[in-house]
Amino acid sequence: MAVNVTQTPTEADLQTMAKGVVDGITEAWAAHDPDAFADAYTTDASLILSGDRYLRGREAIRSVITQQFKSAHQGTTLLQNIVDFRTLTPDSVVVVTEGGVLVPGELQPAPARALRATWVIAKENGTWLIAAYQNTRNEDTQLSGA
Repeated sequence: MAVNVTQTPTEADLQTMAKGVVDGITEAWAAHDPDAFADAYTTDASLILSGDRYLRGREAIRSVITQQFKSAHQGTTLLQNIVDFRTLTPDSVVVVTEGGVLVPGELQPAPARALRATWVIAKENGTWLIAAYQNTRNEDTQLSGA
């Protein structure tokens, strides 16, 4: 009789995976590759961005990021430092990052482009993808007193 044994990932395994997903988005942005960027999200992902922007689904994300790479974010890169990590289940984690959009020559984002983000990363069909992402400009939280 065959027995399937599934190894539960360790906390270190999950942290490594999460860093890989975050780094993948950073690399896709640096390459201005809308397909690599969008393909890091689940089919039905939620993307909530500062400026009251809400996108639902991988194809909506692909469409918007394609336009952004040709216009407002042309030539930019991302800085994303993981500052918090939490395991929800063996197949899902929450990550908080701080950083933002960098224009050429910057090592730190200007205050108007500094962001804090929450990521929900989940395993879908054996692949770790972003199920939900939300960011807030740091200056918005400072104005609200949060």
